[in-house]
Amino acid sequence: MKVSLVIIHAAILFSSATFVIPVGRGLRTLHARQRGGNATVNMGPASRGSVGAAYFITNEPNGNFIVSADISQDGKLTLRQAISAGGSGLHGNDGGANGPDPLFTQGAVKVSAAANILATVNPGSNTISVFNIDQNDPATIAPIGDPIGSGGEFPVSVAFNKAGDMLCALNGGEVNSVSCFKVDKNDGLVPAAGTNRRLDLNQTTPANGPAGTVSHVLFSEDNKQLVTSVKGVPPNPGFLAVWDVNQDGSLSKNFRSIAPSKGGLLPFSMTLIPGKNAILATDAGVGFDIFDFSASENKSTSVAAGKSSVVAIDGQKATCWSSFSPKTGNFYLTDVGTSQVTEVKVDENLKGAVVKQYDLGQNSGTIDNDIVSIGGKDFMFVLSANATRVDVLSLDAPGQAKNIQKLDIAGPAKAAGLKINGSNLQGMTTFIKK
Repeated sequence: MKVSLVIIHAAILFSSATFVIPVGRGLRTLHARQRGGNATVNMGPASRGSVGAAYFITNEPNGNFIVSADISQDGKLTLRQAISAGGSGLHGNDGGANGPDPLFTQGAVKVSAAANILATVNPGSNTISVFNIDQNDPATIAPIGDPIGSGGEFPVSVAFNKAGDMLCALNGGEVNSVSCFKVDKNDGLVPAAGTNRRLDLNQTTPANGPAGTVSHVLFSEDNKQLVTSVKGVPPNPGFLAVWDVNQDGSLSKNFRSIAPSKGGLLPFSMTLIPGKNAILATDAGVGFDIFDFSASENKSTSVAAGKSSVVAIDGQKATCWSSFSPKTGNFYLTDVGTSQVTEVKVDENLKGAVVKQYDLGQNSGTIDNDIVSIGGKDFMFVLSANATRVDVLSLDAPGQAKNIQKLDIAGPAKAAGLKINGSNLQGMTTFIKK
């Protein structure tokens, strides 16, 4: 498949120019509380019978806020409040396209259910922040310690290990790297020795993209590896960068680079395929890639082998975000260019196929998503950034998703005095009460 950078840029509609904040050479680590302080903006009363909360970030240059919403038993959302993330947002540079997905990434905000902690990036401050989640009222979060330098520039994605006692950040700017931190529930984040590892991509701060930028960071299912996805610059494919996690928590000095199978171009989000030692990665240039780690070679550079594959999605423009539904057993991918959700099945032999597609409305700008299980039923939350709303889908059974709510963000934000811009909104993560 021949894919031009112009087509990819137009489809993904990434933005830049008007929001750029100059970032000096080196690791600029603002004392992020100078931007936004500990401000909380109330957006609505608490919902009776809330079972959890959903979160995304405003990523505004003059102050990044985490927006929280109550999740009800029926999966519907009610906006609650916006809490200062303690730093500033920043928009990646894509030639002034001025569209959604400012960070070219998945995982800008993430929850550890094990630790009751939320983490997010402050891309314009080169910091990350962590918050305690109130188990009885998850929409209420409180900062733990101060924001800390991300170990690089333009942090865009974070990942917790299973225990929630380690957090790793992915930096996508001129100083691009991963860097990990020990999570102290009283004091916040403490840099972990032997975890700052460079990617050495030819990038700027903020990043120029989407092609050639970092995409996502996560831990492998057994927590023994840390994996980062990097988009290619067509016709050259991207790759997954894989570090081994040592027993003391440090990372191997060098990463292994695994390119997708033939035809793969821009690996973006990564979602673990349960029990298979494999990853489904969305691919903005074709559809999605499957990486079979059980067949990966112990070489510095290799191509995905074994049952790895590349699957095209007909008519796709920029399939970039993904989540897994335990209830249906399928994966759900969002495309910012078509504003569609694509449901995908991956069988026991790691063969992927499209099940069904769901249209969320032309030019909605569907980006980050997450899936929660409530009372034996799954619900999907999609950040439709261009429409400044969250779409809620009920995943009743394979091939039977239905849109049950379109939650407006713009109106309540304006009424509350919270500045938002659809081009800056990013992220989606959830927490369900235990």
